[in-house]
Amino acid sequence: MPETLALTLGLTRLLNHLFGGAVAATMQAVDVRPANPAAPINDTFALEALVAAGLIVFFILVRLTLSVENPNPAQQLAEMVHEFTGNQVGQVMGHGYERFQAFITCILLFVLFNNLLGLIPGIETPTKSPSVPLGLAVLTFVYYHFHGFRVNKIGYLKQFVGPVWWISWLLCPIEIISHLARVMSLTIRLYANMLASDLVTLVFFSLIPLAIPSVFLGLHFFVSLIQAYIFMLLSSIYLAGAISHEH
Repeated sequence: MPETLALTLGLTRLLNHLFGGAVAATMQAVDVRPANPAAPINDTFALEALVAAGLIVFFILVRLTLSVENPNPAQQLAEMVHEFTGNQVGQVMGHGYERFQAFITCILLFVLFNNLLGLIPGIETPTKSPSVPLGLAVLTFVYYHFHGFRVNKIGYLKQFVGPVWWISWLLCPIEIISHLARVMSLTIRLYANMLASDLVTLVFFSLIPLAIPSVFLGLHFFVSLIQAYIFMLLSSIYLAGAISHEH
């Protein structure tokens, strides 16, 4: 068994040992039956938790070691990411984007590092599991609607009925379906691309020598970057539309 695979399975067993009972009880309380009640936490969730914990630790360390005169490499990397997301979100949202930059940055980094885990031999890309992109899509859906109501109050509903009241009966269902389709779009785009990338890499590694499949590792890396960027960009666009006052 590859060492990385053993590490993943060990992490999953540890999480199940610590939290498995509570997770199973919570799932059963909402009438969800886990596939394995004795071990409801799977490898995909364990890897997600690892990425989330790693990001939290990284930014805590950056915060604790901030220095204006002598920034360390971790701080410089964090500043580069902050500048990149600030530029991207600022172009989409304009004035006041700073309030939402932290969420967009977390989305970008979480998707990116989950995508890149597929480059490690013996580890499957977490985002090729439909539940991962679906969870991120639902979170984004709830987040931008929450801020749409926060900024525009009840006027946010005008986005769903349109400017002409006598055709609102037609526009409202179309708008609702359109917003629900965003969840499906975010989910399927990320899931399908990462699944295809994983399968292509696996097939070529199993059929031909190492040198040629290594090219597909580069392709997987490129796809990982692009899909994380697209998820971030679409989230920014949806959020910008929700908080716009032109409803």
